Amino acid sequence: MIDIEVEEAAWTYAEADAEALVRRAAEAVLKWEGAANDEGVTILLTDDASVQALNARFRDKDKPTNVLSFPAPPNPEKHLGDVALAFGVCDREAREQGKPLGHHLQHLVAHGVLHLLGYDHMTDEEAEAMEGLERIVLAGLGVPDPYAAGEGDHV
Repeated sequence: MIDIEVEEAAWTYAEADAEALVRRAAEAVLKWEGAANDEGVTILLTDDASVQALNARFRDKDKPTNVLSFPAPPNPEKHLGDVALAFGVCDREAREQGKPLGHHLQHLVAHGVLHLLGYDHMTDEEAEAMEGLERIVLAGLGVPDPYAAGEGDHV
């Protein structure tokens, strides 16, 4: 089950299909990874200040970032965790990279959900594996390679 919470209205003003794009990206990752249909994810579309507060509280980094993932501990509800995205950061990155906000949103949702499933990019090998999965999932959604020409670098 994928729960989407839109806390920042700018998401839907800038991208009318934001919720549908988020759902498709999350479902694509879960399907690709063979996650059970009853495993849950919550995705929060919020503002920079909220993500900055989360980043400061949980990562000791007092600045906004594009996406944060919070894997859940094992639980009987099979909730995998939560993903939060900051509108201002994501919108700015999409414009700077010359890509549609919807494509960037789907990339960052896929990235965040992969973190919930245990993927990371702390080493070159981990980054290559994770980015490869992102490319495959996004290609299935019709989204171009986010890492082409240096685009999609992590904040």
